[in-house]
Amino acid sequence: MVKTTPRDGEWERRGGKTAGGGVAVPDGGIMKTLVETTVLDNGLTMEVWDRSRPIAADTTKVELYVRVPVRLERDFFPGDEAFDVVRRIWDDPIVYEYVRERTFVGNDAREAVFAELLAAFRAHTLPYLGRPDFARGLALARYREYLNNPHTFRNRLQ
Repeated sequence: MVKTTPRDGEWERRGGKTAGGGVAVPDGGIMKTLVETTVLDNGLTMEVWDRSRPIAADTTKVELYVRVPVRLERDFFPGDEAFDVVRRIWDDPIVYEYVRERTFVGNDAREAVFAELLAAFRAHTLPYLGRPDFARGLALARYREYLNNPHTFRNRLQ
């Protein structure tokens, strides 16, 4: 990994921004807080977001959301038609998303649970995302998804 901009661990939102420098952004009613942005060894940029939210006065739903946008390139695909199909269905860039959550977490354990989810992600999934052929593999997986279920996407191709 080349560049990381982590938040300093303070999880309280104050006035729409986190105390540690992360930015709180509304997303369809869910408040997301950018925890870090990392440039992976393969050149892709990974964003780690905290989408935790209160459930009741003393409990929280803790949610880790990771997104990696991948720019489509023609040489990822066996032909121009495959490139065009994927671009028309999923747009460019396509986005890899990873979500893990725990519900009914006590407010006092929220930070520890988020740290646990993030540590598990780093141990098990991050090496996969950093592979040199990850972008090509994701693009081809989307094309295979189309080939396996073309009727599902017919409205997007018109």
